[in-house]
Amino acid sequence: MEEKSLGRILVIDDNEDILFSSKMLLRKFATEVVMEKNPKKIPFLVSNQEFDIILLDMNFSHDITSGQEGYYWLKEILKYDPSAVVIMITAFGDVEMAVRALKEGATDFVLKPWQNEKLLATLTAASKLRHSLKEVNQLKEVNKTLVAELSTAAPIITGQSAAMRQLFTLIDKVAKTDADILLLGENGTGKEVIARTIHERSSRADKIFVTVDMGAITESLFESELFGHKKGAFTDAKDDRVGRIEAANGGTLFLDEIGNLSPSLQAKLLTVLQRREVIRVGTNKPIPVNVRLICATNMPLREMVRRQEFRQDLLYRINTVELNLPPLRDRTDDLPLFADHFLNTYARKYRQPHKVLSQAALQKLQRYSWPGNVRELQHALERASILSDNRELQPEDFFFLPEEGHHNTPETAVVEAPAEIQSLDDLEREAVQRAMQKHDGNISKAAKELGLSRGALYRRLEKYAL
Repeated sequence: MEEKSLGRILVIDDNEDILFSSKMLLRKFATEVVMEKNPKKIPFLVSNQEFDIILLDMNFSHDITSGQEGYYWLKEILKYDPSAVVIMITAFGDVEMAVRALKEGATDFVLKPWQNEKLLATLTAASKLRHSLKEVNQLKEVNKTLVAELSTAAPIITGQSAAMRQLFTLIDKVAKTDADILLLGENGTGKEVIARTIHERSSRADKIFVTVDMGAITESLFESELFGHKKGAFTDAKDDRVGRIEAANGGTLFLDEIGNLSPSLQAKLLTVLQRREVIRVGTNKPIPVNVRLICATNMPLREMVRRQEFRQDLLYRINTVELNLPPLRDRTDDLPLFADHFLNTYARKYRQPHKVLSQAALQKLQRYSWPGNVRELQHALERASILSDNRELQPEDFFFLPEEGHHNTPETAVVEAPAEIQSLDDLEREAVQRAMQKHDGNISKAAKELGLSRGALYRRLEKYAL
């Protein structure tokens, strides 16, 4: 047996000689041996520490040989850790007692006094079982996350413009490293797609890519969502849950809209990033995590640092490398590539012939400023492909786009901006008000048009008392 191969072992027995002899035997093969005489301390021990193997005596009271105490404490252990590997030990064993212990959830059963070689063999088998159970549980949680990630796959990013060629050069350089990356750019410029591209070109490409929309997580659910929780930690915690950070272990963690975090949540996130470990809600057990961190925002973080709205130490932690994504209006040469890709996608989706842009339609699209960037272009092409009977899309098929130099059609200009210069808050308030009026108060549709998450829109509605 290899040294330190058994992990952390907890031995619970009221006999000090048993505790001493077991520690002398096991300390060479275990990373740690914890000994305890009082079984009443079991709940505290197993709820605050993780043990790979637990050796549990069956009888603690004098002159009692029934094993009832052992069955009781076995159930208590399994309440806190259903996958615990527990080996029952007693000097008064028989076949019936052993069978019942296994039915109650024990992994194995040994008699005192034991033979050292036999005990070590039993512990080796138990250690392999514990490792397998942990792998299975982790794979189940990662599979849930993967299913969610695949259902929200982002569109492609492409481009032959000078701005995109420069960006792709930087991506090739940083993707091969494990450096933390901060993506900056307007809404709809493809920050998540760039993050996925970096992941796919990294040494972690065969591992999971986990996305977290920081703007959509409420204060109350932040720790549970990111760090996970233990069953019973709060009212709705009906099962153990692996947090998004733990699920990303070994892979890439993408934190979108990180600029929307409140100062208190920034502090909690910074602690995890510095220590590279998480603690699930309802426990005190630190869980090491190894993730490649990519963050994104459309907000001016350095200006927010000056206004004390964003922690400077958190900014330093997340921006080892900064990548700025150009808006679509600065790379209209790439528009034909996007158009061909999206029109081909919608032809398959709606089972219609593949449509193309006429030269006049392309020129109209290239004249438009695209405040919603690639996301807005994607929606415009989808709408035109559905509504038009033309195989070749014409300018009139994009009737819903404002004319050159205008950003609002008469039908969408619900609230007109006054001629005098307005503050940014006033402009933002009016944009939110227009979107809400246009969509009759539908939060999802208004947020989509504004390029915001639902959570971010709720905060703006509250901010402006709308």
